[in-house]
Amino acid sequence: MASSRGSQRRVVVVGGSLGGLNAALWLREAGCRVEVFERTPVLLEDRGVGIVLNPATIQYFVSHTTTNLKEISAATSWFRYMNPDGRIAHEEFTPYRLTGYSPLSAGLLRCFGEEHYHRGEECIGFDEDSGHLTLCFATGRVESCDLLVFADGINSTGRRLLLPEIQPRYAGYAAWRGMIAEHDLSSGTFSSLHEAITYAILPDSHALTYPIPDRVGRVGPRHRMTNWLWYRNISSGRELDDLVTGRDGIRFGTSVPPNSVQEHHVRRLREEAHALPPAFSEMIAKTAEPFIQVVFDVEVPRMAFGRVCLIGDAAFTARPHAAAGTAKAAEDGRQLGQAVAASAGDVEDALKQWEPGQLALGRQLVMRSRDAGERLQHGRWSVGESLSFGLYRPGDSIFIE
Repeated sequence: MASSRGSQRRVVVVGGSLGGLNAALWLREAGCRVEVFERTPVLLEDRGVGIVLNPATIQYFVSHTTTNLKEISAATSWFRYMNPDGRIAHEEFTPYRLTGYSPLSAGLLRCFGEEHYHRGEECIGFDEDSGHLTLCFATGRVESCDLLVFADGINSTGRRLLLPEIQPRYAGYAAWRGMIAEHDLSSGTFSSLHEAITYAILPDSHALTYPIPDRVGRVGPRHRMTNWLWYRNISSGRELDDLVTGRDGIRFGTSVPPNSVQEHHVRRLREEAHALPPAFSEMIAKTAEPFIQVVFDVEVPRMAFGRVCLIGDAAFTARPHAAAGTAKAAEDGRQLGQAVAASAGDVEDALKQWEPGQLALGRQLVMRSRDAGERLQHGRWSVGESLSFGLYRPGDSIFIE
C-alpha cells in the first residue's frame, strides 16, 4: 500500500520508451505523482525490433491488466541450429514468446495514459539546490521534482551529466536487421523456420531468426513477421565509419535506420548472404530496407546519485545475446517502485536500498552477454549449446504453458 509520504513525491522520468514507462507505472503504483518526458515529438517507431519476453518484461501487464499474452506475442516451441546447406543440425523443445516494440509500448502507454506523458521535450540539464531538483528542457520548459529517473537509453543525457567519463564501448561487430512477412516466404523456408528460434553459426559471425507480431500487434498465421539478424565483425575506424554514414552523408551513432543505409553496403550484404543457409539468404534478399544496429557495452559504477538515478540502457547496455535488455529496464523500474514504497517516501534512502541489487544484476548481464558475443563471433560457440536468453540466468525467459 502506498504511504502518505510517497503520495507527496513528484517524480520526473526522462525517456518515454519501455524502460521509462515501466518505471513510471511502478512509481505511480508506489503513490508518486509521475510525469514522463520523451524527446521524440511523435510516437516512437517500431523498426522491426523483436523482443524475447521475460516474466519481468510483462510483470505489470500480468498484475494490472487482463492482457492475454497470446494476443501480443508469437510462440515458438523449438530452438534450432541450421547448417549452411539448410539442414537442421540440432533442435530441442524450448518454448519462448516473442513480440515487437509496438505492442509492448502501446500497451504500457495505455496503462499510463497520455495526460502525464509529454512528447517533444528533450532534457538538457538539471540542478539540485537544497535537495530540490530542477530540470531544464530544450523547449525552455522547466520542471521540478523530488526524484529524477533517467531512462533515456544508450545515449543517455543523464549518464553524460552524471558520469561523463563513461562512454559506450564498441564490441567489434554490428547487427544487420530486418523483417519480412511470413506469407512472403517460400513454402520451404516457412516450414524450416515455423515456430522456431533458428541459429546459423559461421566461423566469424552468426545469424538468427524468429517470428514476431506485425507492426500493429497481430499474431495470426497470415499476419506474423519473421525477424532476422546477422551479426558481422566490422573493424573500428574507416570501415565502421563508412557503414554508419547514411545515404545523405549524415553519420549515425548506434544505429542506421531503414531507408538510410548506403546502397553499396546493402548490395554487399545480399551478395555475401550466400554463406548463410538458403532460408536466411532468401529473407535477406526479400527485405527491402535492412537496417543496422551497432553493438556496444555500457557499464556504470553507480546508478544512484542522491535523488537522481539511471535505469535500463542508461546504466547498463548489454549486448543482445541474452535477449534481456528490455527485461532489465523493466526490472529496474519495478524494483525502484518497491524501494520507494518501502522507504515511506524517503527518496534518498530508497535509492540507497535499490542500487546494490540493480548494479549486481546489470554487471552479471553485461558480462554474460559479452562472453556469449565473443564466442559467437569468433568461432568458439558449439552447435548444440543452449541459448543464453534470460535476465537473472539463462533459461528464465522460457514460458511453460
